[in-house]
Amino acid sequence: MMAEQPPPLEATPLLNEVPLLPHMVNGDSIQQVILVQVNPGETFTITTEDGHIQCIQGPAHVPMMSPNGSMPPIFVPPGYVSQVVEENGVRRVVVVPHSGEFHPSMHPPPPPPPPHVPHYMHHPHALLPPPPHPVFPTVPGTGELPPQFMHQPPPPHVFQEQEPRSHGRTNFIQRDERSLKMQEHLKKRLKDRQASGHTNNKLNSPPSSPHKVLNSSNATIPNGNGKGQQGAVGALKQKQIGKTKGSPEAEMGESDTESRKCDTHLSIGKPVVSDIQARSAVLSWNLPVSSQNGESHSHSPAAFTFEVAISNSGKNGKFKSVYVGEELTITLPDLRPATDYHARVSATSSSIKETISELVSFTTESCEPDCPAAPKLINRTKNSLSLQWKSSNDNGSKITNFLLEWDEGKNGPFKECYYGHLKQYKLTKLAPSTRYSLRLAAKNDIGMSGFSETVTFGTAGVVPPAPAPPTLLEAGVTWMALGWSPPAGGALDDALTYSLDMEEEGSGYGFQPQYNGDELSCTLRNLRRSTSYKFRLFAYNSEGKSSPSEVVEHSTKPDRPGAPSKPAVKGKIHPHSVRVTWEPPKDNGGSDISKYFLEISEASVGGRWEPIYSGAQREHVCDHLRPGTSYRLRVSCASKGGESQVSDVTTVTTAAVPPGPCPAPALVGKAKPKEITLQWGPPAVDGGSEVTEYLLEMASSEQDERRVLYQGPAAEFAVTNLLPGRSYSFWLRAGNRVGFGPHSEKAELCTAPGPPEQCCKPLITCKSATCAVVSWESPVCNGAEITEYRLDWGQVEGSMHIIYTGPCQSYEVKGLTPATTYYCRVQAVNVAGAGLFGDTGVVTTPPSVPAAVAVLHLLEEDQVEISPPFSTCLAIQWEEPCCHGAEITGYNIEYGEKQLVTVGRNTTHVLENLLPDTLYRIRVQAINSLGVGPFSHSMKAKTKPLPPDPPHLECVVFSYQSLKLKWGEGPSRALIPNPTQFNLQMEDRFGRFVTVYNGPCHTYKVQRLSESTTYHFRIQAYNDAGEGAFSEVCAFTTTKSPPAPLKAPKVIQLEENTFEITWEPLPPMKGDSIVYILQLAAGREFDQVYKGPEPCFRLPAAQTNCEYRARVCAGRQCHDVPGCPELCGPYSPSTVFSCQRREPGPAAAPAGTELAQSGKRLREERAIAIALLCGFAVVAILFAVVIQYFVIK
Repeated sequence: MMAEQPPPLEATPLLNEVPLLPHMVNGDSIQQVILVQVNPGETFTITTEDGHIQCIQGPAHVPMMSPNGSMPPIFVPPGYVSQVVEENGVRRVVVVPHSGEFHPSMHPPPPPPPPHVPHYMHHPHALLPPPPHPVFPTVPGTGELPPQFMHQPPPPHVFQEQEPRSHGRTNFIQRDERSLKMQEHLKKRLKDRQASGHTNNKLNSPPSSPHKVLNSSNATIPNGNGKGQQGAVGALKQKQIGKTKGSPEAEMGESDTESRKCDTHLSIGKPVVSDIQARSAVLSWNLPVSSQNGESHSHSPAAFTFEVAISNSGKNGKFKSVYVGEELTITLPDLRPATDYHARVSATSSSIKETISELVSFTTESCEPDCPAAPKLINRTKNSLSLQWKSSNDNGSKITNFLLEWDEGKNGPFKECYYGHLKQYKLTKLAPSTRYSLRLAAKNDIGMSGFSETVTFGTAGVVPPAPAPPTLLEAGVTWMALGWSPPAGGALDDALTYSLDMEEEGSGYGFQPQYNGDELSCTLRNLRRSTSYKFRLFAYNSEGKSSPSEVVEHSTKPDRPGAPSKPAVKGKIHPHSVRVTWEPPKDNGGSDISKYFLEISEASVGGRWEPIYSGAQREHVCDHLRPGTSYRLRVSCASKGGESQVSDVTTVTTAAVPPGPCPAPALVGKAKPKEITLQWGPPAVDGGSEVTEYLLEMASSEQDERRVLYQGPAAEFAVTNLLPGRSYSFWLRAGNRVGFGPHSEKAELCTAPGPPEQCCKPLITCKSATCAVVSWESPVCNGAEITEYRLDWGQVEGSMHIIYTGPCQSYEVKGLTPATTYYCRVQAVNVAGAGLFGDTGVVTTPPSVPAAVAVLHLLEEDQVEISPPFSTCLAIQWEEPCCHGAEITGYNIEYGEKQLVTVGRNTTHVLENLLPDTLYRIRVQAINSLGVGPFSHSMKAKTKPLPPDPPHLECVVFSYQSLKLKWGEGPSRALIPNPTQFNLQMEDRFGRFVTVYNGPCHTYKVQRLSESTTYHFRIQAYNDAGEGAFSEVCAFTTTKSPPAPLKAPKVIQLEENTFEITWEPLPPMKGDSIVYILQLAAGREFDQVYKGPEPCFRLPAAQTNCEYRARVCAGRQCHDVPGCPELCGPYSPSTVFSCQRREPGPAAAPAGTELAQSGKRLREERAIAIALLCGFAVVAILFAVVIQYFVIK
């Protein structure tokens, strides 16, 4: 926060809004305006002249007035000190944190505040009114900065009684070193500015005192042209708002660029004045030129801000700024004619130091004089007026004459009454008591000035004549308005005043003054009502008082009367009328009651008051009322004073009567055949009592007696148990607490047509065993013609179906079953619907021939107990048909070429002696005592062909554990469906033949047989015709089996070149001896080195450093089989060994090593083989699963 004394033309928006005091404007005091800048987030608190505390929140500039030019005391928060610095005519109060190392001249903290002033408070509003100017106590000084403000603490301030807390911003940045440097730099600049100030004085520049410049800028110009200059200053102030330096940080910014400003020199030429007029002149200048290090530089106009200052009090007088901007040519307005002026231009840039041009002098032209002041009256008589005036500003040319004009007292055009150089004049020969208008103008050698303001003066007169008596304009209860006119014959322009006197009748005080003034009317108040008063009027002028007017008498109006008494009921209250009476009011308002007004309103909510009587009587009969209704009554009266207030309200309820007739009951919805729903509304007149119940009556016709159907409060009733398509009459009555009202109008309603009545039992006549005629009678139609009949027919009484629908009353039923009981019933139908079915009729048809056989089919072989040869026989079966009342005695079977076979009551039969593989057409008919029934439907059946012969059986492959057999000619596998199947059987050890294969293939391999064993087989062929005969028994023998494979032989080195090869021996096979074959390989081919029954072999003379492989197999010597001396089994795995020269030591070590390596290699090969086998098995299983689920299914 900084307190600041701005340059002459600097201002903020707050300063522009604050009116300047007169003594400040006139420049007769050394008072100054100090701006206190409030930073954002801070609060500035001041005490106004009336003693109130005002808080101003930043950002804002607060203008304050110093009465003697001294710096006001500024209170700072605890922990901070203020420092006053003057720079370029600007005084600033810098608030910095208090620190012992800051500067020796720092102020100590302020003394504790007294307890009578409240602490700071933040203003709740963002927009503050313009703050007042606090007036500080007088401090001796000359307007310059007192030195004690630099080093002494401020005196105790009025802002006391505050808590030690932060004022404004909540935290200040602690920058002690920077503050110290800033203070030293400010002091240095202050000295430079003071030195440059003396130089400027030598160059005839205006003084640097801020308050002197401010006073000169606001000085009043005697010729009235200061207003325009003040407007120019105001415009300049708005342009220089942004030039105010509001914080120490801005000062530091200036100090950083000060060195660069000093290095650059700016020069501006002398301005030129042209087009000089009496009150204006054109001033122009060139762009300034800057020089740095001996080089000149030109600039654009936008880079500079120009300030024009003028003075009319000499070169050393006070200069006043009239323009600030960027233009190079301006017009100086509002100048004084014939006046010497001195002007100068200063240029300012953001990066270059300010420069001031030389002075230019010029003198404005002369012109006509200023308008003189209006003439003044120095004396008057009845016939003359003496006038005097003063000279105005001659504007450079001496005033030679004055022109005085008047209107001759006629309010017409002005005419000349005097022309000369004198400054006074006397008008004579005037009329008494007459007003004259005058105006004055001055003339010099250049021209005539404008006229002054018009003034009006009057001559002296005589006492006015007696006025006319006052007239009554308007009268009230307690007031009267009186008016009058000026006295006849008096001077029209004479200023008259009037005095009105009044006397109250019977008061005894006489006339008393009530009005005194120059108006022609007055209003007298606080009078008594209906009272007569006497009046008289006097007229006054400057000469004296007139005679009184005639005495007139006027009266006030009477007041409104009071309210009459509450109406009262007189006599009995009738259903349609009531008599009421009332008393007059206690206060008639000063006049007799002329009329009474009786109003009535229903007591219901929102009832409107209606007048029913107006007259002088105090009694009235209220008729045409509704029974059982509550009414409100009130009375008012009227006299000459007006109409009174209404009286209190009286509530009267008329007597109730039975309700009026109800509207006829109406049908709700559609009428039903046996039910009608009626609905009704309340009667139009309830008789003054709520309807509590209704009475509904009905009659079938007007001749029938009425009977009550319903009595109750409901407004709807359903009448039941009516007949369809009938007309009925209904009446309705409403009842209240008094009784029932009259009947409503008759309502005739008809029920809807209903379905027909129930039909009678139909009549049934049988024309034959399969045909019957049914007839019936027409029932009651129930209001609608019967459109059709429905015949329900069936063999079971509870399960019948409609077989006829139509308008006829008979129907012939055909296709009946003989000797069968039938049930039937009839139903009638009209537009309203179907009636009920009538009674059920029963009839039994006579017996007849049997019915046709419905089911006939062929029996299969497994359905026949004794299987016949189906190549020549056909077994059929059928179901027994209906006998139609006569027992069936037999059946006729027709087949082939109408061959007929008669059988008994059996339902199955085998047709024999037929041709194989032949198609037959078969049908059956039943026979009873009444004749032969119809044939059944034809059935086609075909006999089977003869069974096939057995094929020739042979063995094509012999093995020691299997035999592959073949029969017939055909593929080994059933690639296509084959109607012929084969059954292969083998004899077991018990002599029984057991089926080992059954299928269409022509080959089969019998496995798991024993070696050298004879087996017996037979075969049978079968197809759809049946099974053929077995073939002859064939015997086949298996061969002997070879020996099993041996394990790898073991090699033991006995000597250096001698090895012993051993292997596991095999037992004899069924008496056959075993021989062994040993093969040895030194390269790729094996050579047999041993064959014999021994399980070992010694290999001598083995080559050294040569690798050998040895393998062995067993051979079976078959002595009982000629041509097959022996059977050799598979060779064992190879054993690898080598002959090496061995050192002294164990002889079998190399051979043992070779055997160990061979065994290890063998185990690895077996593990690899097992892993491959398992992998193939898993893959095969997965493929099988995929084929099963995704291909087959």
